[in-house]
Amino acid sequence: MRKNSMKNTRINGEVQRVLAEIIRGGIKDPRISPLTSVLSVEVAPDLKSCKAWISVYGDEKAREDTLAGLNSAEGYIRSRLAKEINLRNTPEIRFIVDESIAYGVRMSKLIDDVIKKDEEGQHESN
Repeated sequence: MRKNSMKNTRINGEVQRVLAEIIRGGIKDPRISPLTSVLSVEVAPDLKSCKAWISVYGDEKAREDTLAGLNSAEGYIRSRLAKEINLRNTPEIRFIVDESIAYGVRMSKLIDDVIKKDEEGQHESN
């Protein structure tokens, strides 16, 4: 199976959907933030491994705690995934924290600050 084949794209989407459901409602670990999103999933063509990019709303400690909680619950997550999706192999999941949303929020705030200072400077010169 090619990496970007239609079948692989469907599997990625299905694994992402089920993974999000499991994280949202199936894990009782208090370290995992309730504001955790599964942004994308890439399952290897041989179905043996999977990279899951997650986003955690909160500070650095919340991200670290959520990642630790997800890594410790990987066995449970894989067993639930196997029950939900009928695949030849249940992939080993590697969670990766995606910083792009936090980066975007930070950049947006910096842009707003620059615009605000610029507007204040224009009011003072008038």
